Amino acid sequence: MKQPLRILCLDIEGGHGGSSRSLYEAIAALDRSVISPEVWCRRPGPILDRYRSIDVPVRLEHSLPKVSALPRLSRNLFVMAVYCKDFVRSGTARRRLQKAVTERFDVVHFNHEAFAGLALWLRRQADVPAVMHLRTNLTDSFFARAQQWAISRAVDQRVFITPNEEASYRRLGGRGAGRVIFNPAPLRDDADPLPEIPRDEKLNVASLSNFSLGRGTDRLVDIARELGTASPVRFIMAGDCGSGPDGLPARAANAGVANSFLFLGHVPQPERVLAASDLLIKPTREANPWGRDILEAMAQGKPVLTCGQDQTFVETGVTGILMEQFDAGIAADHLRTLASDRAKVKQLGQAARPRIAALCDPRRQAAALADVWIEAAQKKRGA
Repeated sequence: MKQPLRILCLDIEGGHGGSSRSLYEAIAALDRSVISPEVWCRRPGPILDRYRSIDVPVRLEHSLPKVSALPRLSRNLFVMAVYCKDFVRSGTARRRLQKAVTERFDVVHFNHEAFAGLALWLRRQADVPAVMHLRTNLTDSFFARAQQWAISRAVDQRVFITPNEEASYRRLGGRGAGRVIFNPAPLRDDADPLPEIPRDEKLNVASLSNFSLGRGTDRLVDIARELGTASPVRFIMAGDCGSGPDGLPARAANAGVANSFLFLGHVPQPERVLAASDLLIKPTREANPWGRDILEAMAQGKPVLTCGQDQTFVETGVTGILMEQFDAGIAADHLRTLASDRAKVKQLGQAARPRIAALCDPRRQAAALADVWIEAAQKKRGA
């Protein structure tokens, strides 16, 4: 009997981010007679128990080094300095990885491009096929091009979550075989609404993003200010919103709109936040209306208000509202309209589910990812 292909997946987030949750959904839908997966998580989190519940071997390996290029030069210099120190300190963990990959696995899958340096090191230590998931669009810089150069040389196959990530990779000099596979997103309608979220006449608008300028969470304060003190909207904030004077709670208080926000902090089950919300908002500066939070909201029948031009998932008047350019006043007007027309909110949400079902079916996406792993292994054996 043919043995399943043994895959080691390296995850950076432990369930605290979209890349981690996307990998889990793919692995949960795999045909185990074809693929035998194991996961190493760099960060502790709720995803470890979820893997154990589906009988996937998982371990915490927090010393594995990772770094990704950032927009600002000063930040790049800082994170690279930290990475160099972490890389030196990770010698024991890297040797464990090398030994495991050499002795027990047919393919290693790096679930985020932040593992580019580690992948390049491993390529020189172990003759095992490697695949990398590319999930972000980097700002053009020397550091971004160096990262894509490393990926070009470190792995045999690349997986892009949309055509946008592939275009970004190629634009920054990336080379080598790659395939676009949308993130898997199972349809959900069984989540229990989080009891901390009030259900009243206000429109509950969820945000599942940690606080960052790139994700545009600070823009919610501007929208709340436009909505005014008699706002028909409540922003439900799930994630790390920062602390101190620069955190989102302080910004909302200083703007006099704190009453428009409910800060929940990190929520291990964001589907429960969505179950108690009417729609999702993500006023991203990165113009990427296809993140994990967007897919999960649409899979639960929630429309999305976000920014960008790619209409693959969010389409104005069909599955939500897509603003090509952010404008707080226009966003506030959209929310007022939706708050007064709940039938429209429901209609948009009902159209979102079949779109996700067509583009992000977990079994189909998992099978496509398995094909990439199999192809990488077969090419290595052929060589």
